[in-house]
Order: sequence, then structure tokens, then C-alpha cells
Amino acid sequence: MSTPTATPPTATIREARLVVTAHRQREGAGFVVRRPFPTQGLALVDPFLLLDEMGPVDYAPGEAIGAPDHPHRGFETITYALAGEFEHEDSAGHRGVLRAGDVQWMTAGGGIVHSEMPSRAIQDHGGRVHGFQIWVNLPARLKLTRPRYQEVPSARLPTGQTDDGRARVTVIAGEALGARAVIDTHTPIVYQDWTLDGGADVTTPIAGDHQALVYVFGGAVRVGDAGREVRDGQLALLGPGDAVRLRGADDTTGGRLLLLAGVPLGEPVARYGPFVMNTEQELRDAIRDYQTGRMGEITRTAEVG
Repeated sequence: MSTPTATPPTATIREARLVVTAHRQREGAGFVVRRPFPTQGLALVDPFLLLDEMGPVDYAPGEAIGAPDHPHRGFETITYALAGEFEHEDSAGHRGVLRAGDVQWMTAGGGIVHSEMPSRAIQDHGGRVHGFQIWVNLPARLKLTRPRYQEVPSARLPTGQTDDGRARVTVIAGEALGARAVIDTHTPIVYQDWTLDGGADVTTPIAGDHQALVYVFGGAVRVGDAGREVRDGQLALLGPGDAVRLRGADDTTGGRLLLLAGVPLGEPVARYGPFVMNTEQELRDAIRDYQTGRMGEITRTAEVG
């Protein structure tokens, strides 16, 4: 059992200042995601550019679809698998399989062509697929940095729990309940998967210079001292403070959520599909570089897995 992360006795609890409901849309080759942002009412949550919940969906044999070859430049993509298997490969020669609980933190930087698909086994035989993809912006000074991969299997992800066991966390980035992430981030980021039982009540510190949000993907939780309820498929944008209080919806109902936070970059954002830069000219350069092959292509000489 972890020792709880110390919360300052004079901590200011962040309250939910805006709650939005994710909408469903098709991405890639046609798979359905729940997306709380970007939407018409919430374009981004600096430094986060996008949050997609993929599934959960149960595929029959031959039905599974994913995101075939596509480029990225200027940001990072984090894929977190909850169920099923995802095969990935790219123009830099990386390839592998993400299984339930695994994380891939990909820094696209100056440009890469990437493919993410359900595994061959799921494509052939069917199965459940569930996971998240989050895009994190890069500051201007790192827009063209060398692409980087960090792949962490579920067994290496740090976990913690409260003394009563009613609140449990898997730490992908940041620190909570004494568990510190093993992933290195270019900018300060918090990415945590919390499970709350009924009656859970936990407060965790989040630095005051971070923008913070909560996305609930199961059950319901109450956020802040005011206890605003946030339900499955809803995202709460949190106000100022230096700590987040999370509770089960009541004595019997709990929930599962992502707690995300990061230091806003405060820089201009120019985006077009899979390219996120600072200026329109940089976008045009990215499109040209992709079209002329400067980002490379995926060479398939062996089976993934």
C-alpha cells in the first residue's frame, strides 16, 4: 500500500467550472470515438489538443478497423490500451503491439508516418477494443524535435491506493499517492487513471500552474468541495487551485476517470488534421514535406507481433 502523497494543509481545492458531454464521431478507417474536445464549445485545453475514447466496442470476426498510415508533426500522441490489442508501426522502423494496460507515448516532433490497427488476432477472430488517445502540444522550440517513442507495459506502470483501498490510481505521468511515473515528458504533464469505489474520498495535489481536467468513463464521481457530479462520458474543466478532490457519487456508486493536467504553453496554435504548428506557413511546410515524402513511409517487410 502506498503512502499518500502529501497535500498542503492550506491547499486550495479546484472546482469544476465547466462540464461538457463527449460526442461520438468516426475517425481513421471508420472506428467510433467519444470526444469531449476539440468540439465547437471547447477547442482545446492547453496544452492538450484532443482526447478520444476509443470504444469500448465488441467486434465480430472481420469487423475491426483502426487508423491506417497517417502522418503527424508538431505534437505528441499518447495511446493507452484498456482492452484488446493495438498493432503499430511507423516510418522510422518502430513496430510492436500494445496490450491491455500498456502505454505508448509517441513524440511525433518533426514528422512521422504512423499506423495503429487492432491486432491481427482481433481482426480475424473479433474481440473487445477499448482505449484512449490523447494529443499533447509541443512548444515551438520542440516542434521539429527528433521523433521519440516510450512504450511502457502495464506491469511497469506505478500504482497507488488510499489507506482504505477505496481509491486506486495508475500513474502514467506525474505523481499520486506516492506513485511516481516512469515516463519522461518534454513538458510537465499529469496523466492518471483513477478508480473510485462508493464512499471514496481522495485529495491529490496538482501544481497551481497546471491546467487540469477530469474525464469520467465509467459510473459517476463528485469533483471539488462543492461535489459537482460528473457522469460517464462527461469532462469537467477545473478552476484554479493546487489540489483536486475526487469522491464516489455516493456511498454505493463509484466511477472511473482520467485526471489530466499540464502547464499551458500559451502559444499560437495552427492545426490542420494531423499537423499542429504555430503558424499557417509551418502548416503548409508540413503538408509539403509529407506530400513529397520527407516524412518517409512505412516499409512492411515483416509481420507485426
